[in-house]
Amino acid sequence: MKKILLALVALVAALPTFAQYSSGGFRLDEENLYYGVRIGMTVSHLNGDAAKFTADGSKAGLTLGGVIGLRLSDTTPIFLESGLYYTEKGGKGTDLGVDPAKTKATTSLDYLEIPVLIKYGVKAGDNMALLPFFGPYFATAIGGKTNKHSAFNEDYFKHFDTGFKLGCGLEYNMLYLELGYQFGLTNISKNDDFSAHNGAFFANFGVNF
Repeated sequence: MKKILLALVALVAALPTFAQYSSGGFRLDEENLYYGVRIGMTVSHLNGDAAKFTADGSKAGLTLGGVIGLRLSDTTPIFLESGLYYTEKGGKGTDLGVDPAKTKATTSLDYLEIPVLIKYGVKAGDNMALLPFFGPYFATAIGGKTNKHSAFNEDYFKHFDTGFKLGCGLEYNMLYLELGYQFGLTNISKNDDFSAHNGAFFANFGVNF
């Protein structure tokens, strides 16, 4: 949690520097290609079969990423955005490998994630636009623990995950803020007796170039 707060403080301190590079206003009709950087946090949880795995707590995590967006239409402000994120997920519940009535567990799952999002721009002023979005994501875990054990032991979790993201962004000049939710479609449990799916709220800050 400490590293999340430090990263967010560093971003807020840098916002005036980002703002001075503004081209003088957000011009939704003229944007065809953009690049961006993102930093933020997730509040994640694990959903599963109640008899075996109870997602009774959420876990805060860090998000870092870079994105690229491409306008899809000359007449309509529709954009396709993708990129690469490092995202920390997980949750609190019962240990998947033992008696769920006796053992509580905290699971941390660290992913590299590629989203493929459709965004639609709506002007909200001369220098501002709203950008609702939705689309799939594809992720692979690069690390993780359940308590002190690897999260990818035989009775625990799979590495690969897919799902959907939806939310809304707000862009002011080059500055960007987004809020949303992502829900996993892949059963990431290795245990055949029950399922487990990722879910996470997220908030990201950043800048578009």
